[in-house]
Amino acid sequence: MRLTTSRLFELILFLGLFAMTLRPVADPDFWWHLRTGQLIAETGVLPRADPFSFTLPGKAWIAHEWLTELAFFGLYQTGGFGLLILVFSLVITAAYLLVYLRSPGRPYAAGFALLLGALASAPAWGVRPQMVSLLFTAAFLYLLDRFQETSRWTTLLPLPFLTILWVNLHAGYFLGFAVIGIYIAGEAWPVLTAFLRRERPTTRSVLLLTLALAACLLAALANPNTWHILIYPFETLTSPSMMQFIQEWFSPDFHQVEWMPLAVLILALIAAPALARRPVSLTRVLLAVFFGFAALRSMRHVPLFALTAVPLLAAQLAGLTANRSTVEAPPRFARWLNPLLLGFVLLAVGLRFVSVLQEQSKSEAEMYPKAATDWVIQNRPAGNLYNTYGWGGYLIWRLYPEYPVYIDGRADVYGDEFIYDYLRIYTAQPGWEEKLESRGVTWVLVEADSAIAYALAESASWENVYHDNQAVIFVKK
Repeated sequence: MRLTTSRLFELILFLGLFAMTLRPVADPDFWWHLRTGQLIAETGVLPRADPFSFTLPGKAWIAHEWLTELAFFGLYQTGGFGLLILVFSLVITAAYLLVYLRSPGRPYAAGFALLLGALASAPAWGVRPQMVSLLFTAAFLYLLDRFQETSRWTTLLPLPFLTILWVNLHAGYFLGFAVIGIYIAGEAWPVLTAFLRRERPTTRSVLLLTLALAACLLAALANPNTWHILIYPFETLTSPSMMQFIQEWFSPDFHQVEWMPLAVLILALIAAPALARRPVSLTRVLLAVFFGFAALRSMRHVPLFALTAVPLLAAQLAGLTANRSTVEAPPRFARWLNPLLLGFVLLAVGLRFVSVLQEQSKSEAEMYPKAATDWVIQNRPAGNLYNTYGWGGYLIWRLYPEYPVYIDGRADVYGDEFIYDYLRIYTAQPGWEEKLESRGVTWVLVEADSAIAYALAESASWENVYHDNQAVIFVKK
């Protein structure tokens, strides 16, 4: 097969995208996911109650990501951080490949739109369960698009089976229901307008999509948590403390450079239809509006918005370039130049992967209290620990089961009241010392520049036994 310029463009596009996804493991929740996977692998039992904290021992816990956590531990045991990073980079790349296949104007218009969508999404990427939902959402969109194009009911058959897998991997499975619902709305509109015009509408597509939605709802019950998993997403989305305290639930901050591509993507979606003047699919507009609203509400939803925005933008860009001929490199010239360019790109991707692996240890030391945790393992302070929320998962990985944590990233387990109480201590509000006393806390590991660290330093009841530029440890006298 001849390596034409257009094929070379596609290969470089996806190799570049894959290189962009390569990054050290940085998600604070990764560590408790990894420990949970180990717990499941070693016991053969899913945890039903909190095993990691001393503050809420035995509290009911829906481990909705249990299959992903088991995969985390299996990959880590097999190939360490390198295999984890590689697999999740492939997961993200596969999601955007499905987006590309849904986009008109391949390779160039679709490629540009895809690159912009990827840049807009990049801040939310990583080795994290949310990337599984990104891939499954892309798969649902791909299959539903094929159904709209072909009207073949067989294209809907994989959806319930994907739901069974998805519901055991991540609670984002509920997005599948939302996506099918939007396609039903898109198909129902012409039916409604035909009915209003007193014409005979064709309802086949609406009925088939409704059956697919019902099948997926039933398939979602095939999980260890049964019907409880159906209400779990709503409990998360309605938690005030999670929306106010957890950073990834915040709206994107367009004052930060990393979110500028998202602003460009939104503006391009507004400007391109005005210039191209091409008809737009109602379903794709509804998808972009739904996920666009979600992205503006929470930065963790930006990659999902990109899945819906890229095909819409690509269609308009393809309209702008419809009358322009595609220029291919002369065959003789391309015969040796294209493989050479591809070789350079492959080499660059390989070097990037090696560089990321080398950064992993440094990244861990910079983001988490590695040195302070080493001190704990060596000196073994007695009693109960108070720790920073964002470090809880790391401490679970390093110190469990010897030291249960005060709190970690499982905000759904702790609940709003507990999290607000934790924050009152962390910000050293009046009564913080009595709260630590009531919990039986005898040592504290927090950031060196936190309010509670300064309050502990001024208290006559606490002794500073460890400090570095990142973390401090205080022990009750």
